[in-house]
Amino acid sequence: MSLAESVLAGEPLALARLLTQVENELPEGRLTLDELFPHTGNAHLVGITGGTGTGKSSLVNRLALHYRKPPEGTPRKVAIVAVDPSSPFTGGAVLGDRVRMGDLSGDSGVFIRSMASRGSLGGLAQTTAAVTQVFDAAGYDIIFIETVGAGQSEVEIARLAHTTVVVEAPGLGDDIQAIKAGILEIADILVVNKADLAGADKTERALKTMLGLAHPVKKNFLSHYPANSGADREVEAAIVWLPPIQRTVALDGRGVAELADAIDHHAAHLKDSREWSRRDRLRLEFELEAMLTHTLWEEFRARVGDDRYAEVMDGLIERRLAPGEALKTLLKD
Repeated sequence: MSLAESVLAGEPLALARLLTQVENELPEGRLTLDELFPHTGNAHLVGITGGTGTGKSSLVNRLALHYRKPPEGTPRKVAIVAVDPSSPFTGGAVLGDRVRMGDLSGDSGVFIRSMASRGSLGGLAQTTAAVTQVFDAAGYDIIFIETVGAGQSEVEIARLAHTTVVVEAPGLGDDIQAIKAGILEIADILVVNKADLAGADKTERALKTMLGLAHPVKKNFLSHYPANSGADREVEAAIVWLPPIQRTVALDGRGVAELADAIDHHAAHLKDSREWSRRDRLRLEFELEAMLTHTLWEEFRARVGDDRYAEVMDGLIERRLAPGEALKTLLKD
């Protein structure tokens, strides 16, 4: 049985082996991923992002437990891609999220993969998109992608996930920072975690105010045509999505069921409004552009050569060449 067939059969060891190949960008991993690609496109990708200290990992842990043991319905297979900071010594993942997700150990329906960011901007590792495709092909229903918590550069998650959940917490002093970072523009669902702490009301009011500023047209439209007004399904699907604000306490699970309902409702909205296929197209376009950029850069450096590149860089540093002139010189070479 080939590696691709083993992954499709749901063998954990084969899945782990392929994930390692893909993360290390080995040629055999790319070939297997290409073989699996026709089997992708079914999973719901949920990005969990927000500042450091908001409780993202604990919240993902609770959400995974909810989907594995739902009050009603069939348990879903859950994959978690936790993008951790890189170790400054080994370059590997710090694995902090594994420590906080101990409740999920032993469940064969949950697969947790920690990835080192390896200096990648945007709170995501470069191979995160490929890793999510592996889980998708392996039959996981919902894939949580937890970003490293880098702050203002985390908007990249919106290009990868179907649903982006932005987690805030009271007392962090970043109420205004969120709108500066453009976080509200990418949020499909807003969460005030640690809602049992003092200041939760203030944080929620601040988010509501910012939402009114960020989505004034949506807010006015929804006030005249609310989604639950009894309109037929096509009209309801056409209504622009206004991010809900959900309070949670990840430590004891309060509000997690309601957050899961909001995630599921957003998925249904995406499919009804055909936004799902548009986001899929953007996600694949983003992945193709990233691969193209990486490949062209590698080929360019190979053709120019290290010595010539260093020579042009010396001219740039010594101010003998302007950046535009250096670019023209390298392209000409």
